[in-house]
Amino acid sequence: MKIVRIIARLNVGGPARHVVWLNNALENDEYQSVLLTGSVPEGEEDMSYFATQYGVEPKFIEEMSRELSPKDIISLWKVFKELIREKPDIIHTHTAKAGTIGRVAGFFYRWLTFRKVKIIHTYHGHIFHSYYGNLKTKFFLFIEKSLAFFATDKIIVISQQQFEEIHNQFGVGKEKQFEVITLGIDLSSFQKWQEKRNILRDELKITDDEILVGLVGRLTEIKNISFFLQVAKLYKERRNSDFPKLKFVIIGDGNLRKSLEEEAETLDIKDVVSFLGNRNDTDVFYAGLDIVALTSLNEGTPLSLIEGMANSRAVISTAVGGVIDLLGEVKNEESGYTVCQRGVRVLLNEKEGFLSGLLRLAEESELRKECGEKGQEFIFSKYSKETLVKNIKNLYDDLTKR
Repeated sequence: MKIVRIIARLNVGGPARHVVWLNNALENDEYQSVLLTGSVPEGEEDMSYFATQYGVEPKFIEEMSRELSPKDIISLWKVFKELIREKPDIIHTHTAKAGTIGRVAGFFYRWLTFRKVKIIHTYHGHIFHSYYGNLKTKFFLFIEKSLAFFATDKIIVISQQQFEEIHNQFGVGKEKQFEVITLGIDLSSFQKWQEKRNILRDELKITDDEILVGLVGRLTEIKNISFFLQVAKLYKERRNSDFPKLKFVIIGDGNLRKSLEEEAETLDIKDVVSFLGNRNDTDVFYAGLDIVALTSLNEGTPLSLIEGMANSRAVISTAVGGVIDLLGEVKNEESGYTVCQRGVRVLLNEKEGFLSGLLRLAEESELRKECGEKGQEFIFSKYSKETLVKNIKNLYDDLTKR
């Protein structure tokens, strides 16, 4: 079976790892995989090295990137030519831009060559709110609905909550088109986190009585990291001798790095907040954190929470996208926040609630331990890359009647 997989760019984040793992696993006597990708824009870190580590050699289409551009016509033509050359049985697109270019190219390829190719699109997140203005969002939604109708055999979403949003709330696709297939990660490096507990803490001179709160991700608008800084400011203003000692770290890089550091300076919180930049030692820095935080305005299923939970870390997050599925059933509602089976969730932009939930986790070590243990058990049972590969294989085989 020949598979052509298309993603707009291999930038830092879950989708890049996802496609590399799939291409690596589906390259054997039964499957042949080709990865098409575009260029990583300035301000984002390139993860092509990750593909190299796994023996995946992408074909680069320089004109294909994230934003709308006249070059998209060139990208479309080049993708179409690659499809003619490769003659795939499956075209599988990932993320919004590649989903548009790849599915349009696949539509023309299918009808001009009369090949019975199957077209699949995976939503790692969606852009139907919090990214663009109202008019632009409606335009993109129209495109997605059209592509689902004319050029998509299967739509993969990575959580049940994402299906509720994309299909039920925004009306994309038919119910029978959808499959829920969760993300997969390499869990092997997280199994002995206790042995790496003090590496990051010693580096940052964090004492045993200090709670280290970490936010991991790209420093972009959708991650709402300014809100995280405001929570740190609120903590500093209110802390007294009865408060737990908190330190905040931001791990990642992006186009907002400079402005966020300037904001931290303006807020006078540089003594409690540190920017660590991009790090490749995920097994080390998650082990050193006590709480993993997420403040995003919109998410699919955030990799940072999955990896934090895999390390038995307690998590607190805004209640967006697949976060609701990750954290599980509600245990009790508090003023401004909700304690769930595997973490704490907060409504968007509830600064008071976020701080209250954070302090609750910081003060109650047993609650942190319980959330961490249940979270790790959940991730290890559902989010291994082996499970991801098996589910994708089954879908491909079903679609092509193998």
